[in-house]
Amino acid sequence: MSIKKVITYNPIDSSGEKLTAAHQLPLTILKDSGNYLVHKDILRHHIAKKQGTVSTKTRSEVRGGGRKPWKQKGTGRARAGSNSSPLWKGGGVIFGPKPKTKKQKLNKKEYRLAIQTLLYNKKNSILVIENLEKSFETPKTQRFCEICHDCGINLNNSTLLIVEKNLLSLKLSIQNLKNVRLICASQLNTLSLIKSKQIIITSSALNELREIFNE
Repeated sequence: MSIKKVITYNPIDSSGEKLTAAHQLPLTILKDSGNYLVHKDILRHHIAKKQGTVSTKTRSEVRGGGRKPWKQKGTGRARAGSNSSPLWKGGGVIFGPKPKTKKQKLNKKEYRLAIQTLLYNKKNSILVIENLEKSFETPKTQRFCEICHDCGINLNNSTLLIVEKNLLSLKLSIQNLKNVRLICASQLNTLSLIKSKQIIITSSALNELREIFNE
């Protein structure tokens, strides 16, 4: 059974000053813990990363093996019909791994519930900055560091920056900061959220998330 929760954020500007207008983000979460959905989605991410290219040769694929090594009787040795037998060194492999693709299905409703569960669980780590994109008409890493300092953001911790659109100037401004990752609101995933200790959301990205979850 799912219930509605509304999180209220008091946004700040790029100088760290609190603004009067409040933003609300309605979320749908499960009445009981929805952590199993988060685990299911993260498991899906890890399974999708597997290449599945490992391969071994069976006795029919090993080179050679067409001639009988020695006659059936009279030599004193164990009978053998082919040197590609799995019992021989250099022979085929019994029940060895073969290339395969493995996928774990996750319903769209489950996926959205997993993201909303994480957003609700990390509500105290989320900071909304008003019109952050307008501060980066040109790429400037120092400018981003100054904004983070004024807003009380520690760049030594893993930080996720959620924006509405992937702006090139903003992307170039943070590319030298190893703990900061940029992501669009439409591409938000559980793996990025769970790895982040601090989450920065722009006001336009918050509106985008509101539209996505209320479809």
